[in-house]
Amino acid sequence: MSALRTVAEDYLAIRRTLGFKLKDHGRLVLQFVDYLEDVGATSITTEQALAWLRLRTTASPFRQRQRLAAVREFARYVQSIDTQTEVPSKALLPIRLQRRAPYLYSEDEIAQLMAAARSIESPLHAATFETLIGLLAVTGMRLGEALGLDRPDVDLTAQLIVVRCGKFNKPRQVPIHPSTTKALRAYSQLRDRLCPRPKCASFFVSSRRGRLSQSRVHAAFARLRDQTGLRTTHGSRPPRLHDLRHTFVLRTLLNWYQAGMDVQAQLPLLSTYLGHVDPKSTYWYFQAAPELLALAAERLEYAWESQP
Repeated sequence: MSALRTVAEDYLAIRRTLGFKLKDHGRLVLQFVDYLEDVGATSITTEQALAWLRLRTTASPFRQRQRLAAVREFARYVQSIDTQTEVPSKALLPIRLQRRAPYLYSEDEIAQLMAAARSIESPLHAATFETLIGLLAVTGMRLGEALGLDRPDVDLTAQLIVVRCGKFNKPRQVPIHPSTTKALRAYSQLRDRLCPRPKCASFFVSSRRGRLSQSRVHAAFARLRDQTGLRTTHGSRPPRLHDLRHTFVLRTLLNWYQAGMDVQAQLPLLSTYLGHVDPKSTYWYFQAAPELLALAAERLEYAWESQP
């Protein structure tokens, strides 16, 4: 094992103890170390970073930026140990990153997706996907958080969900509406009847009696999306499961504005509910929907006109 590989493994281990999952980042760092070992390099230089980036000529500009960011973060760590290490400049790939606007589902579209899930041939599979889509839509939970739920995490008596595996491993509690509780209870009863001997304690179970994987869920959702006729709009990517989270946030903010509530005061509560580490992540939604910007502008205009 080379010295750089040892340093890379220590670097990833330290960051993971801090709560970072680093699935893609870790893979990129180790791929970069593979390259350095192949060319016989013993330290990191800008020239080597550029040479590694050129290996993937077909990669999108966004992906190349991700690859460069992984090298930069790793190089900054190595530089604290080896002062000869060069940290590649961000200017090597002067690409302005933009977050694509999320797809905003209508209530009818969500109902169509759940109806499509009910038509799945396997009763357990059908109930699982219908309930999962409904839960994501009404709570704004991340898919990984929902799939990571175990049965004790869903307290139907207290009408509370405990998210143990949130982003950066930050746990939180998610209160749920009585109608959501009723739907989860119905699913639990059906699940236990159709799957009396599950392989694990997962709340949502697969047709193989185990925990659902994200890859299988995304594949199944793509089929449901096509079945309901949902298509890409305005050149954006196709609607995703994660857009249910965006839809929940946007609808919540719109409802607050339309009800005349003090949105600024409510935002920290929404950030906590969503598990956002930084409230800035919640503020981003204001630029994601024209309706929000229009209502915010209207509120601001009214405030100015009301001043003496």
